[in-house]
Amino acid sequence: MRQIMFMTLAASDKLSCWEIDDSTGELEFLSDTEIDGRPAPLALDTEKSIIYVGRRDIPRVSSYRFNSSNGSLEHLSDGPILQGDPCYISLDNTSQYLLSAYYLAGGVSVHEVKEGSFEGRNDWISTGTGAHCVYTDATNSMAMLPHIAGENGLNTIRLFRFSEETGDLTPSDAFECLQPDNRGPRHYSIHPNGKFAFFSNEQDCSVTSYEIDIESSSLKEIQTESTLPMHYGGVNTCAQIRLTPDGSFLYAPNRGHDSLAAFSIDPDTGKMKQAGRFTTEAVPRVLDIDNTGQFLYSAGLESGHVSAFHIEGDGSLRLISRYEVGKEPMWLLIHATD
Repeated sequence: MRQIMFMTLAASDKLSCWEIDDSTGELEFLSDTEIDGRPAPLALDTEKSIIYVGRRDIPRVSSYRFNSSNGSLEHLSDGPILQGDPCYISLDNTSQYLLSAYYLAGGVSVHEVKEGSFEGRNDWISTGTGAHCVYTDATNSMAMLPHIAGENGLNTIRLFRFSEETGDLTPSDAFECLQPDNRGPRHYSIHPNGKFAFFSNEQDCSVTSYEIDIESSSLKEIQTESTLPMHYGGVNTCAQIRLTPDGSFLYAPNRGHDSLAAFSIDPDTGKMKQAGRFTTEAVPRVLDIDNTGQFLYSAGLESGHVSAFHIEGDGSLRLISRYEVGKEPMWLLIHATD
């Protein structure tokens, strides 16, 4: 298996491509592609070798055909000008619909896409400020939309049913999973068994696990664990969250403490157990885990570097190397190819 990592460098207006050494986790630079408008979130249609890039300053989503052998990109299409900058984008499980979350514009959109073209329907749903992440579950019938807290967020999770036949995104009967004061759910990862979802909480600096009820498209809270060490008094917020492919371990970055909080996961109960905190890059906004579950990569928004780690058997992280990648790395996305 060959793996390549795409990363957007917002302040450099580039999408960079690196190859992962499957035996060591080391990175080798392949190519840079200039993309203006502060490129940030990424979504990948692996079957058609198409990558979608959210451009935050324009704002719009553009599509590119990528070449796995050398990392080069061929521009395909530009989507419509949007109501705000997309802070998260994803494809449904059929790759026919592109879902986007909008933090400041306060909403979610669904674009019909075909071979990278944005020629179909284009729906916008206003949900309120702070929307930060959206994607469908393994059944392709449910989507969740967390909203952070603070001055620019509703501090809630909005719940939707999704139709892969029509692309319709409609509020579920539950519709909302209200949060305690200033928790601020931001991003989530769904366990491979489909039973549990784990949310990083931006303002509360914690991770919450939930049981998923697909039939009613609702959530039931199980447990919340802090991402910070006891008695830490500095400024901090949480960002992305990632699970290993087998669902054994979960990682959430601390922006301020500049660490990665690790948790082991009980697949039967959805409960978490703290597995340590590991120093990483300054302001670790994004991370990703390779498809073998051996390596984790953490990008520092302020440092302009990516740290590569080996995931040990107990979930702890061992630093492999650091790589200077460019200004403001905003997204990491790993693609496996034959």
